[in-house]
Amino acid sequence: MTKKQIITPRPASARNSIWKELKDAIRGTEADYTKIGIKRAIFLLAVPMILELVMESTFAVVDIYFVGKLGPSAVATVGLTETYLFLLYSVAMGMALAVTAIVARRIGEHNREEAGKTAVQAIMLGVLISLPFAIAGIFFSKELLALMGGDEWTIEHGYRYTQWMLGSNAVIVLLFVINAIYRGAGDAAIAMRVLWIANGLNIILDPILIFGYGPIPAYGIEGAAIATAIGRGTGVMIQLWILFRGGKHIHISRDQIRWAGDVIKKILKTSGGGIGQNIVAMTSWIFLMRILADVSSEAVAGATIALRIMLFTMMPAWGLGNAAATLVGQNLGAQRPERAESSVWRIGMYNMIFMVSVSLIYFTFNESLMRLFTDDEQVIRIGGEWLRILSYSYFVYGWWMVSVQAFNGAGDTMTPTKINLVFFWLIQIPLSYYLAITLGWEHSGVFWGVFVSETSVGLFTLWLFTLGKWKTKTV
Repeated sequence: MTKKQIITPRPASARNSIWKELKDAIRGTEADYTKIGIKRAIFLLAVPMILELVMESTFAVVDIYFVGKLGPSAVATVGLTETYLFLLYSVAMGMALAVTAIVARRIGEHNREEAGKTAVQAIMLGVLISLPFAIAGIFFSKELLALMGGDEWTIEHGYRYTQWMLGSNAVIVLLFVINAIYRGAGDAAIAMRVLWIANGLNIILDPILIFGYGPIPAYGIEGAAIATAIGRGTGVMIQLWILFRGGKHIHISRDQIRWAGDVIKKILKTSGGGIGQNIVAMTSWIFLMRILADVSSEAVAGATIALRIMLFTMMPAWGLGNAAATLVGQNLGAQRPERAESSVWRIGMYNMIFMVSVSLIYFTFNESLMRLFTDDEQVIRIGGEWLRILSYSYFVYGWWMVSVQAFNGAGDTMTPTKINLVFFWLIQIPLSYYLAITLGWEHSGVFWGVFVSETSVGLFTLWLFTLGKWKTKTV
């Protein structure tokens, strides 16, 4: 045998390997995330989850960009309506946390039949949850805006936006829940593609329906809500079609469409903590917005725009956190707790590096970012100040986002709930009120109150994670 014959072929270049993995992540793969390398598992899950959430935040930023052209009161209408939507999000996201954890466990146990059964019950619960919010929004939108301190323009002209957003909230809930099913199963690529289609349609329709185009009249702020309803409704229809057709890791059949009390009970039991932790966090935000409303509409508008910017830049970090939840759930289901913990520490390091880079951008370009969405100097100054203050806490926040998702992925949703109750209700709200109203710091008091409470909650949650009790949780 000649020397030429025994030379082994050269391996593919690192660049080709990365592109192959990227294609697999975007297309979706049938890989077993409890067995493949941890780095590869993180990459295959995190890439589509990050891209999914980046698109979601892109829509939020584009939406507020167009609404911002209508003036501070229109932006304030969006912000005040979102305080109620945050209550809805807290329920939907809480249930989504439970669904992801349960589906991930069943997939880790290689029990796809039960995973599909869980998916059906979650969808049924999602529809039921949306009904009270729809009724309140359709019939009491003006009263809801007045309760939150909306100005005259907001109540008289912005109420139709509230009607549409709350009245069509079922599509928001189902989008959350069904994508949680896909993420828990490891079909993150499907969740990504659905959200790209839904929010891409939103972005196209937003300027057309807000400002009018050709024969289409200008609906103003109401047009933004109509665009959201159409875009997300389309996304839900695609989700359901794929779910019945079958993804790479999960599908449902018609004979599974029936009420299953035992599964419903398990979802409710697990989601109780998830809903609780989100309700605590979201109601805390409602109180903060109420304090800001007492300061001025500009304070509400500045906070609303700053929040959209933060959501946009933080979505990759949330994507990494969601990947951690899936890996924890599936590896615990496969009886591999140490691999679950290793995944969290590695993802946490990646997240910290990303969040520190974001904080540098906030610190340096805070007002420049605000100017992309408004030319009101007071709104720019207020929003820029919040971005700068919160940039100080992002080093800790990156670790918190991953560690809290580790608890949720394990099905231990009650621990984050108790933590949020103490740090948000007992510390954040009283401290923000004291600084803003009692000491007269106004909006600055709210921002510093948020900084102190969220830095503290991040450090405490990470410490609690290191104790390892989450490894023994069963769902």
